[in-house]
Amino acid sequence: MASRSGHANERTDDVVAQIKRLLTASNQRLTRVRGSVIEALRGAGRPIRVDEILAVTPGLSQSSLYRNLAVFEAAGVVVRIQSADGRARFELSEELAGHHHHLICTRCGAIDDVALPDDIEQRLDGVLADVAAKSGFSMEHHRLDVVGLCRHCR
Repeated sequence: MASRSGHANERTDDVVAQIKRLLTASNQRLTRVRGSVIEALRGAGRPIRVDEILAVTPGLSQSSLYRNLAVFEAAGVVVRIQSADGRARFELSEELAGHHHHLICTRCGAIDDVALPDDIEQRLDGVLADVAAKSGFSMEHHRLDVVGLCRHCR
């Protein structure tokens, strides 16, 4: 059991170090308030709305949250995902959270993360690289959103 928490602590330390590096490169710091926003994003396990972040970060004003999210976006710490309901959701960048895709509900706007097995991810990369090449486009990486109805809206 101790080794598991040790690995979790190492992963947490690694992510925090990466965030500090990204912020430093943008002449920013990881403050206590920014740390609480990061923890809200990490704890959610899926892209979340501003009101959801505010619900788990007591004392943080909406204006301060928006300012910090803008800093995070500019530094490459967070990405904004626009959902079908028109409300933005935020999550840690793939550099920090790992490569994954999204399931987006067109009715309620919910967004869930989904990771594909490595073999499928490699085949998808190959197909998308072929599609890009046929258009004279050089693919660097891909993002995939699957749009439809979630289990609650079906």
